[in-house]
Amino acid sequence: MKKILTASLVALMAAGPAMADLVFPSLSYRTGPYGANGIPFADGYADYFTLLNERDGGIGGVPARVLECETGYNTEKGVECYESTKGEGALVYQPLSTGITYQLIPKATADGIPVHSMGYGRTSAKNGQVFRNIFNYPANYWDGASHAVNHVLDLNGGDVSGKKIALVYHNSAYGKEPIRTLEELSKKHGYELMLVPVDHPGQEQKSQWLQIRQQRPDYVFMWGWGVMNQVAIQEASNIRFNMENFIGIWWSGSENDVLPAGDGANGYKALTFHNLGKDYPLYDDLQKYVVDAGKAAGAGDQLGTALYNRGMYAAMLAAEAAKTAQEIHGTADITAAMMRDGMEALEMTEAKMEALGLPKFGPEFTVSCENHGGNGLGAVAQWDASAGAWSLITEYGPSDQDVIGALVAEDSAAFAAENNIEPGCS
Repeated sequence: MKKILTASLVALMAAGPAMADLVFPSLSYRTGPYGANGIPFADGYADYFTLLNERDGGIGGVPARVLECETGYNTEKGVECYESTKGEGALVYQPLSTGITYQLIPKATADGIPVHSMGYGRTSAKNGQVFRNIFNYPANYWDGASHAVNHVLDLNGGDVSGKKIALVYHNSAYGKEPIRTLEELSKKHGYELMLVPVDHPGQEQKSQWLQIRQQRPDYVFMWGWGVMNQVAIQEASNIRFNMENFIGIWWSGSENDVLPAGDGANGYKALTFHNLGKDYPLYDDLQKYVVDAGKAAGAGDQLGTALYNRGMYAAMLAAEAAKTAQEIHGTADITAAMMRDGMEALEMTEAKMEALGLPKFGPEFTVSCENHGGNGLGAVAQWDASAGAWSLITEYGPSDQDVIGALVAEDSAAFAAENNIEPGCS
């Protein structure tokens, strides 16, 4: 694939002495109860930057360096990783944990370092006038809750009054994020919401699925992670719950979640904000420049899996924001403050994704001071057990911004008041 560089970036490459690396910390977890899911994301994140270095000579002529720090999905360790790496020239943090994200919001804001909690974290960080250094594009958990409800509405001709929807959720800040949105949407659409918490790590769920069997919800939504997802899908299969009515958030939609249940997982659905598989020109380059060259972060066997794709996508968005920052500020040697500006001015179009070798991979979106969360588009994927693959069964569609926008405004205003923040664009 051809190298994609603007004229201004070419000029930056040709000018001046060699510069320090562009540092992208990776708060990864390759160990612990969630390691099986953390590994492919971390591999995809690292491999994309390796590709840029090997194929393009870095970003704007400056090598990218991934600084990986193991958190074990532990909030305290995540904060320690942040503190130990922020002085290395860190441009942006990807915490990959809602708990860690909540802890880093005040720290990173005070330090002037942006955080990208892509599809997780504090949803109201979408309001960039309050959360100036926090970004959660292209979609957030409240978008996801609305996407799930919209899908159920589509299946029922737009009317779900009298239906019962159960939310099986990880009993943590992450799992609780969609509850308020689902409650508001239940008032609007007339369904009954049933809450079913599952304690970490989620290996024991007999009582929860007995409750579901007894109360017979029409649909089950799941906000799970790691082994919790595997167990839930197996338990749903055991009670013969209709898998086509079982819909997980994007962190409950990996191969790791469905393969252990075998044919029992067939038809299970999950939300997503990016495409699946590896039938894209970019993956030919990843194979050639990274995997075949012996430079892959892992074994090279995760390409095209849901979580590898997500890690790669996060890295691609970070690289595109870095390019935007370089162009805005006229220098390839950007700082964290400049990176923040690039993230706030990021625009992802289909033409840009096609040029990157990822046609129709993700939704188009724009970021601004007022909106750090993008356009909130999402799609539904379904698992085909016989093919051993996920596929999109819907187009990218919008979330209910009438409901979500009001919740974001309310929550961000409360945060601003509590923390003496004067909202605005600087």
